[in-house]
Amino acid sequence: MTRHDNSKDEAGMNTRLAHLGPSPHDYHGFVNPPVVHASTVLFPNARTMETRSQKYTYGTRGTPTTDALCDAINELEGSAGTILVPSGLTAVTVPFLAFLSAGDHALIVDSVYFPTRHFCDTMLKRLGVSVDYYDPAIGANIETLIKPNTKLVHTEAPGSNTFEMQDIAAISAVAHRHGAVVTMDNTWATPIYFKPLDFGVDVSIHAATKYPAGHSDVLLGTVSANAATWPQLLETHGTLGICGSPDDSYQVLRGLRTMGVRLARHQESALSVASWLEGREDVARVLHPALPSFPGHDLWKRDFKGSSGIFSFVLAADNPEKFKPKAHAFLDALRYFGLGYSWGGYESLAVHVGLGDRRICKAPAEGPVLRLQIGLEDVADLKKDLEAGFAAAAAV
Repeated sequence: MTRHDNSKDEAGMNTRLAHLGPSPHDYHGFVNPPVVHASTVLFPNARTMETRSQKYTYGTRGTPTTDALCDAINELEGSAGTILVPSGLTAVTVPFLAFLSAGDHALIVDSVYFPTRHFCDTMLKRLGVSVDYYDPAIGANIETLIKPNTKLVHTEAPGSNTFEMQDIAAISAVAHRHGAVVTMDNTWATPIYFKPLDFGVDVSIHAATKYPAGHSDVLLGTVSANAATWPQLLETHGTLGICGSPDDSYQVLRGLRTMGVRLARHQESALSVASWLEGREDVARVLHPALPSFPGHDLWKRDFKGSSGIFSFVLAADNPEKFKPKAHAFLDALRYFGLGYSWGGYESLAVHVGLGDRRICKAPAEGPVLRLQIGLEDVADLKKDLEAGFAAAAAV
């Protein structure tokens, strides 16, 4: 089966991941596309140069390497086009700049990734865009928050750090009735477990740094748009001069080939750890959408095809003054879990989550929130590591 064989659309996800993107026969039979390092592109004559009537015109506008990744992402997303940017945060902010102008209003989910909130509260404010934050559980009632100048609704499901679910289809339907563009940060699920454009989202955003790359060594963001919004997104991308590098694009394309296998392992291990945590007296709550006990579980089960390896839990602590000391003691006792902010790689990570920015989805009162990225290690070793953390926290 070649990568351009129509039968791949009916194949399983791992088969598709192994074959999506350009055909090896486009590159003399080599399985992987070449890494094309480029800035200057030559034209055959002045007329072609004037009209830019050739596929490649300058390195920032794409190369065979970046196009190979974009083609693969488009196949996964079902999108009209994809742009590559240097980071996940850039993948969020470029669409904001594409579809918002001075005097416009945006609605942003309150459980949003904190750097996105910071951009909204600083850069968008400076540009004359007003922002309101909404409860992720609002669903179709988001209509009560729509204003005549609402131009964009930004969603993220599950929510950052606390994993609240959203009814993406209902929110998209309301936003579109009022002429607003809907964007979604879908980094947690990837297109394997949730396809935003199938649920009415206009622009799907991913930190490809995470599961697509998968090895904690690449920074890259992807932004995929439907046919209606693609021209404006592409124009903004070119105007800003922002692009992903060919080396990083190659690394992410390589990571895509094993993403399905890795995600299955992340999912299985994370659910094992999460279920184990639920049975502990020193855990007040586990924040994982795939657990039946989680408030947004029914939405997750209805719309998503799976879950990834990142979730949080609330460490039981009856004295607020001990929240931070207990959290720090827990983290400092870990050996297999690294203390780091990213996720999606092969290694497990842990972080004490700060929720002081929240306006609606307030921090749990039962104790500190600890976020875990469950990597590819053996679950028994990870549980033993967490046992050491609980013992250290109990001693505080």
